Amino acid sequence: MKKVIIAAIVIIVVAIIVYFGLPTLLKTLGLHAPYRGQSFDLTGRKALIITTSKGILGETGKKTGVYASEMTVPYYELIDARMQVDIASIDGGEIPIEQISLKWPLLTPADERFLIDADFQQKVKNSMKIDDVNFTRYDLVYMAGGWGAAYDLGTSEVLGRKISEAYSSKIILGSVCHGALGFLRAKDEHGNPLVKNRKMTAVTDKQIKELGIEITPQHPERELRAAGARFESKTAFRDMFANHVVIDDTIITGQNQNAGAETAQKMMGLLNKRKTGPAIRE
Repeated sequence: MKKVIIAAIVIIVVAIIVYFGLPTLLKTLGLHAPYRGQSFDLTGRKALIITTSKGILGETGKKTGVYASEMTVPYYELIDARMQVDIASIDGGEIPIEQISLKWPLLTPADERFLIDADFQQKVKNSMKIDDVNFTRYDLVYMAGGWGAAYDLGTSEVLGRKISEAYSSKIILGSVCHGALGFLRAKDEHGNPLVKNRKMTAVTDKQIKELGIEITPQHPERELRAAGARFESKTAFRDMFANHVVIDDTIITGQNQNAGAETAQKMMGLLNKRKTGPAIRE
């Protein structure tokens, strides 16, 4: 009986250590490692976050969507800078969220904040359709990733046109991970592909292979390189632990889910340096 009790205690202790220790270990390795940024006061400025509307992974029937932290982390960086933040998606309405990204041990503090934030949840449940949104009324436009984005961000003619208009209007643009696919159909002021000869980053082919999601129709590194982008990235023993952020003119791209805070911070940094420029436009 005594041995059974001791064994039970050992199991409980190990379970507690794993439960609390694994998230810390993952952060130490680089997954959602904390980013120490600046404190901005951008009162009166507006930001738009765009996500996928795709909730099913190909023909598998498995649920997918936006990777939570790629939406929540930038959102709260912007909100904490006192910006007005709106949420839009390709089709509008309720945004599908990759459920594993809201569970232990991948859950971030921003995700936890989202789960008790009724206002943010309403924005996600009733997202605006990009067709109905004037991107040029914003100071920052950011595109979140997640596997769902591989199905609709890079193929949306509407998104491509609106990103083109935003770029021409000097709006600061950003993305993380698969969100960079949203730049593929955009053009510069001369009608050339916006990504051509531009330094950019996104989720790597290596990470996609490591995660076993080759099933998705568009792979950001492959697509960006094919479109003429000067693709950059960093690597690790597993690329989900790597991180890289690239600034090229008014476009800031982050490699993967670890880059949300830094990408938002860099975007706000550019905005904060502007003496004049877009503010709230009704």
